[in-house]
Amino acid sequence: MDQTKAQTPQTQGAEEAPKRKVAFSLIQPSGDLTIGNYLGAIKSFVKMQDQYDCFFGVANLHAITVTQVAADLRRRSLEVIAYIVAAGVKPEKATLFIQSQVPEHAELAWVLNSISSIGQLQRMTQFKDKAQKHADNLNAALLTYPVLMAADILLYQSHVVPVGADQKQHLEFTRDLAERFNSRYSPTFTVPEPLTDENATRIMSLKDPSSKMSKSDPDENAYILIKDEPAAIRRKIARAVTDSEAHFCYRPEQAGLMNLINLYAAYAECAPKDVVERFHDSDYATFKRALGDLIVEKMEPIRQRFLTLMADKKEIEAISRDGALAAQRVARRTLSKVYRKVGLLQ
Repeated sequence: MDQTKAQTPQTQGAEEAPKRKVAFSLIQPSGDLTIGNYLGAIKSFVKMQDQYDCFFGVANLHAITVTQVAADLRRRSLEVIAYIVAAGVKPEKATLFIQSQVPEHAELAWVLNSISSIGQLQRMTQFKDKAQKHADNLNAALLTYPVLMAADILLYQSHVVPVGADQKQHLEFTRDLAERFNSRYSPTFTVPEPLTDENATRIMSLKDPSSKMSKSDPDENAYILIKDEPAAIRRKIARAVTDSEAHFCYRPEQAGLMNLINLYAAYAECAPKDVVERFHDSDYATFKRALGDLIVEKMEPIRQRFLTLMADKKEIEAISRDGALAAQRVARRTLSKVYRKVGLLQ
């Protein structure tokens, strides 16, 4: 008997390398990225590239739901890829791309629009918020933003999507659409699961700890950019709000200090209680100097690598172009199945 043909499915499977689950995440290029973007997303990308089959990129189609300066949007789109690479994500380990360079995203979004409920979209918390903030530009894309996000995720048969608290509703909508399509047309999409970091902490404004750190804050001392120079980082930390209690502890009543302790814990990769134990006999100024030094130590190599990449954009452009081609090969397979099932000619 031919021993090759006599192999069982179990032995055949044992000889093949197990497929890794797919992880997916995009970052909007709506402004210069802050250390909140680094700690909340990019830092985790570096770890995920060794655990998952990763698709990371730039959500520039999402960015145009609000008015953009074209030249700035093009520049920032490349910058996001540069930040991801500078932080340590390797193009040979993860697919890095810019959303608009993979037209399948917009194509699938149109199909998913046909099974999306207007009522459900109108009830989205983020749509309500943006409708108030951008009343002068209340466009249809703001309403269908979650549909495009669902298309982004489902195109790559994503198993996990790292999400923060403000994105959980959108991921639930994506899961609803995947299950609806699978039920109506037959199994097609992987239903994604949220990937949450139990140790992750929202990084708040250095001037108003009740608000999330945002690059759109009118006060530049409220946030730290990834590309801020060391002197700027130290200055902003020194000016960060704390309180008048002068008692080093971790509690909501001291929200400013609590935010800075969270920052230190995130960069030191320890628990807030460890930070309190280390600095419990220190004054705020001493702690702030230590925090500023720690952030500079961690961010300066990334900043220097970022500046090198952006000084000659050819490498980043090549990474984005190659990543888009790789992403498109995967996306096209999914879209072809979708078109066939709904009856669209290709």
